[in-house]
Amino acid sequence: MRYYRVDGSPGSRLLVQTDDGLFDLTSANDDLDSFVDLSRAAAITDTRPDDIATGLIHDALELPEGALEDVIRPIVPSEVWAAGVTYEISEQARESESGKPEIYLDVYESDRPELFFKATPSRTVGPNAHVGVRSDSEWNVPEPELGVVLHREEVVGFTIGNDVSSRSIEGRNPLYLPQAKVYERCCSIGPCVVSAESIPDPHDLRIEMTIGRGGDIVYEGTTHTSRMTRTCAELVDYYLGHNAVPETTVLLTGTALVPEDGFTLAAGDVVTIDVEGIGRLANPVTTV
Repeated sequence: MRYYRVDGSPGSRLLVQTDDGLFDLTSANDDLDSFVDLSRAAAITDTRPDDIATGLIHDALELPEGALEDVIRPIVPSEVWAAGVTYEISEQARESESGKPEIYLDVYESDRPELFFKATPSRTVGPNAHVGVRSDSEWNVPEPELGVVLHREEVVGFTIGNDVSSRSIEGRNPLYLPQAKVYERCCSIGPCVVSAESIPDPHDLRIEMTIGRGGDIVYEGTTHTSRMTRTCAELVDYYLGHNAVPETTVLLTGTALVPEDGFTLAAGDVVTIDVEGIGRLANPVTTV
């Protein structure tokens, strides 16, 4: 099942898409206006979000597919974290940008993965909203990633993330990583949350990214989550260990699609990420 959020009047509304159609779960229960609410209900009843949704669909209003044209962030996670150097190409890209490439090679070969804080709710945007590139960085790139959605430390679903990064800042010194990663509009997620039960194997998904500029495609690439050198379960275990984890979080799992050296995002570009089984996340770019 795929879960979407749209603006309501008042508040937001939770939609679910199944093989039978698109349904407004909020119309069946006013207390459910987000995937977080659904996850709370599942936790209370010791069931799964899909079980709650299935029980409500017969009372829910069916909607046309056009209702998905104006979706907003499917969830507002308290925190977004991300992993780095989880694909071979990611490690190679870090080496090419850094004056200290051995640092990234050590991470790539180490038992402990690289995990870092990425974004707060105020720094995270949803589908069709602008992602930001820093005006003090000469080299800015998108990073398309599979996102793991956790509720009360349990994996409840998957989404798409764009970990926009200032490579020139990070490349000057690895200690600048927080500035390269955490800033206004640095992250997008969406367009939906797909339940964990609907993704049998998160390491069997095709990822595509295109970057449009002035009506032309200036970058396109494809990868596959089978190329990950870390598993989602491993990354989640390290993220949860010795950590005070909020109720709902998203953990981005790294990228293997890196535009060639010399390419940088520009205001007005449009980044489009497609992940098999989840959908499409598109965001225009602005300078912050």
